[in-house]
Amino acid sequence: MTNAAKLRAALKKPGAIKIVGAHDALSARLIERAGFDGIWASGFAISASMKCIPDASFIDSSEQLAIERNIVEAVSIPVIADCDTGYGNALNVMRTVNDRERAGVAGICIEDNVYPKRCSFYAGVRRELIPIEEHCSKIKAAKAAQIFPEFVVIARTEALIAGWGQEEALQRAEAYAEAGADAVLIHSKSKKFDELRAVYKAWSGRVPLVVVPTIFDQTTAAELEEAGAKIIIYANQPVRAAIRSMQDALALIKNDTRPGAANSIIVSLPEVYDIVGVPQMEQDERNFLPVGGEKITAIIAAAGFEKQLLPLIEDKPKCLLDIKGKTILDRQISALNECEIKDIALVRGYKKEAISLPNIRYYDNDRYESTGELFSIFCAKNELKGRTIVLYGDIMFDQAVLEKLLKSPADVALVVDLAWLDESRRNAQPTHINPDLVSLAMPPSTHALSRFVMPEGEQRIVKIGQQLPHEQAHGEFIGMAMFSEKGTQTLLDCYRAAQEKYNSTGFHEAGSFIKASFTDMVQELIDQGHTVQAVPIFKGWMEVDSFEEYQKAWAKIRQ
Repeated sequence: MTNAAKLRAALKKPGAIKIVGAHDALSARLIERAGFDGIWASGFAISASMKCIPDASFIDSSEQLAIERNIVEAVSIPVIADCDTGYGNALNVMRTVNDRERAGVAGICIEDNVYPKRCSFYAGVRRELIPIEEHCSKIKAAKAAQIFPEFVVIARTEALIAGWGQEEALQRAEAYAEAGADAVLIHSKSKKFDELRAVYKAWSGRVPLVVVPTIFDQTTAAELEEAGAKIIIYANQPVRAAIRSMQDALALIKNDTRPGAANSIIVSLPEVYDIVGVPQMEQDERNFLPVGGEKITAIIAAAGFEKQLLPLIEDKPKCLLDIKGKTILDRQISALNECEIKDIALVRGYKKEAISLPNIRYYDNDRYESTGELFSIFCAKNELKGRTIVLYGDIMFDQAVLEKLLKSPADVALVVDLAWLDESRRNAQPTHINPDLVSLAMPPSTHALSRFVMPEGEQRIVKIGQQLPHEQAHGEFIGMAMFSEKGTQTLLDCYRAAQEKYNSTGFHEAGSFIKASFTDMVQELIDQGHTVQAVPIFKGWMEVDSFEEYQKAWAKIRQ
């Protein structure tokens, strides 16, 4: 159903329809939400809000049309355009009709003022009306030009505004109806409805009457309807309300200087987000954006203190250790940003005041000495929504490692270095202190060339932890994991359940839940039947957990 058809259908229903003047798409959306039947694209309000100029034909048809189009797109209720005199003669009116039809406007209102017009309520302004026959020609031209038969043309007479009397107003209204107008607006600036009530009583009733009770503003809708009005237009109250509200808020802020001083008289940001459709945009992103294009949050766990790194970390946490001109944290953020991950949260603990990089949200674990990394990660639990990367704060990695993880379709995916298996078989010295070992459902090939050619679905992790027997391990978890939106919710649910169940007992390899590692939680996910997939790599990363590892990092990192 077209917007014009909606307006026609509303006119056929019993009772008056109530329409409110909008000056932009936002005010139109609020009018619709308030439950009104339609929108009046007010020339007075649009002139004031768009260019802060009088309603005197200073805005042309194209400028007005651009606002009307925005309004139509913002609402589902019909929009009537206040088109003044039709922006010229009968031929201009025809163009005006076609433009509005293409924009989805339901109808227009054209008045019998001379062009350029002056607002009906401006005091001291000379009033001139075009001859009845000329305005009748405009109405006939409008009806001849329209493409959609439902399109509504409202003819407005300013005879009462000009002081020409009730008889002249009725004569013009009847002539306009005869010329084909679908409705008639007889305008009045009397402070009481009595003048219009008398005119309505004498009206033939051949087409519906439209009323704009701006000046006689104490008249109820019931009174207007009883007198014969079918369309009631509250023409400019929203823009006037906006001016008062802005004045009050600005005065408060000017005097107090705190933006929050106006909080009691302004809406919250979430309310603005709701009105303009942010929740729907978020839902559409979840439904339709590909994995690589959706918003991804990274949580970096960097709260811990390692005594073995003293005196290197005497005045800073280890994530700020400098390696050839860049800190570990700088390198991590750079890699994340290169992969278009800009939404980064960091959990601080030891020497937290030293970390103050911009564009990062910070969470503090002030209990870092008595808690495990799982506790630290969940200090940022508010970030666990949608696709999320969890990253240890002491690792450096090639960007290709992160890119490979991002391609994983799994709900829960962990990066696993299979190079550990080769080193173990050679009885080499362990690369890292207390590595997080991983056992896979299907062991990787022992042949170097086919190491990553693993059957679909066979990267599933079955065991993870530092106490895993070496003969059962196939690789090492590097401290980088990714959760899909579903996986993130699963992690949250499993964490809450485990927190309640293991509150006073040990938790996998941890002596207590509060000291649990991230891998303890991963093992719990596995034990609860959730699939955790490995994203296999072969080297391409480094951990800095000791002075020796710091020295190796300096030796191996090129820049």
